[in-house]
Amino acid sequence: MKKTAYIIVAALALVAIAAYFVFSVSARNVETAYLYIDRDDTLDSVYAKVEATAQPSSMLGFQTLASLKGYGDHIRTGRYAVEPGTSMVSLFRDLRNHNEVPIQLVVPSRRELHDWVGKVAAQLMIDSLELSDAVAALSCVEADGRKALPVEIIPNTYEVYWDTSAEKLVERLQTEYQRFWTDERKQKAQQQGLSQLEVSTLASIIDSETAYEPEKARVAGLYLNRLRQGMLLQSDPTVIFAVGDFTIRRVLNEHLRIESPFNTYRTKGLPPGPIRIPSISALDAVLNAEQNDYLYMCAKEDFSGSHNFAKTYGEHLQNARRYINELNKRGIKR
Repeated sequence: MKKTAYIIVAALALVAIAAYFVFSVSARNVETAYLYIDRDDTLDSVYAKVEATAQPSSMLGFQTLASLKGYGDHIRTGRYAVEPGTSMVSLFRDLRNHNEVPIQLVVPSRRELHDWVGKVAAQLMIDSLELSDAVAALSCVEADGRKALPVEIIPNTYEVYWDTSAEKLVERLQTEYQRFWTDERKQKAQQQGLSQLEVSTLASIIDSETAYEPEKARVAGLYLNRLRQGMLLQSDPTVIFAVGDFTIRRVLNEHLRIESPFNTYRTKGLPPGPIRIPSISALDAVLNAEQNDYLYMCAKEDFSGSHNFAKTYGEHLQNARRYINELNKRGIKR
């Protein structure tokens, strides 16, 4: 009996030792890595991703747990952090319990919606077509067969889960839009005599006119001056939007003649809606516009991206002539 007992104890000890070595395996990646489990993943593809990301000396423990727990029937999508030295048991638990880690989603400012969709979808598990369909739920002004850009998108960096659905993302964007419009911002919009839509529309023009942050509030002041005096805004980016050709570098008379509510050379006031997704800096530039007497602006002839500003048409013509001469010198015809 004693001999049998010794054999059993020895066998149990060997099993325990073997189990220890099987289940004590840890990740060997030298820095934090991220494991992405997609909705198309199978048990075999998960094994391959875990092995490639965690670089364990053995997958036996992970595979044993997956088999015992029926993980193959309950694969959870997501982005999972694999810290150096993480035990494979702990990693398995994270995958099984859906303990994913969020990403910092960059929601950009873009002038074309399909470009925006592509940039956002590339950061998530969402397919571009799915996101395009979901974005249709956002407020969009349509006029004369041309759609403005959605209003309810505030470009920023948001913490979201990689496998969030397109519908949930759109809901989040709508929530962030409401959060952006604080009582203080609403009051500032009223003081400027603008609705929230009009603030977004003017901000979209400012972003299209200049990427130079220090002059955005000045440009906002200029356009507000023109609006209050009943002048045409005469913004080249609105013409380009109306034409629908974003390769245009030089707006010509033929472009200015296009009949469109988005063409501010022919239509008085603001366009029906945004001509791009405006940045926070442009939105706040409208709300905190510089008080000035400028009525005209023209790109500087040094192509620095900044502008020359003028209070009189005569001064503006001088600025414009210098810019046109430089365009001609560089051979830019359209």
